[in-house]
Amino acid sequence: MQGTFVKADIRLLVAVTCIASLPMAAHAEWQAVETTKTYAITGTSGRELYDSIGERGPLLGPKVRAIAHTDFKLTWTRKYELQPDGACKITVNIPKLTITYTLPKPSAKLPVSTRKSWQKFIAGVEAHERVHGGFIKDMVKEIEAMSVGFSVPDDPKCSKIRVELTKRLGEISNRERQRNSDFDRVEFSDGGNLQQLVLKLVKEE
Repeated sequence: MQGTFVKADIRLLVAVTCIASLPMAAHAEWQAVETTKTYAITGTSGRELYDSIGERGPLLGPKVRAIAHTDFKLTWTRKYELQPDGACKITVNIPKLTITYTLPKPSAKLPVSTRKSWQKFIAGVEAHERVHGGFIKDMVKEIEAMSVGFSVPDDPKCSKIRVELTKRLGEISNRERQRNSDFDRVEFSDGGNLQQLVLKLVKEE
């Protein structure tokens, strides 16, 4: 029986790359590493802070800036094993997930009234981003559940299984993107949570 370990880097599904064979258990507990970084904004009023977010927030496109952003890096260590019947089977599939939250941070000391409004605002924004982080973790769990034990018949070189796996990973990734999009649509809709957070910050409520 042959076994091959590979490490796949998935940030919107980057191609699979082979690495050397390593002995490890077929199942292992894992935890996501979650980190937070900030970008500086200027201003001492709610309006000024929000305007600065519009100028300095993370870019999501050529012209679109966000209040905050959740990004991730996901790598997998997989073992493909040739079975006696000629099938290829994934016997090890261990994820390594790092989630990074990017949030705004005032560079100046804020007046008391503004500081209270800001604290409510940033707490709500971070909670929103951590929902996105939860969606990412759910996606990884779905990939893990689907792929451990996954096999393709008549695949002595373990090449067909990679093609089929990439297809299924794409489907799971697309569902995760749609879930994020649907969540943001509700949060930013009229009366939605994020819209209310912005209005209260600007009004310093």
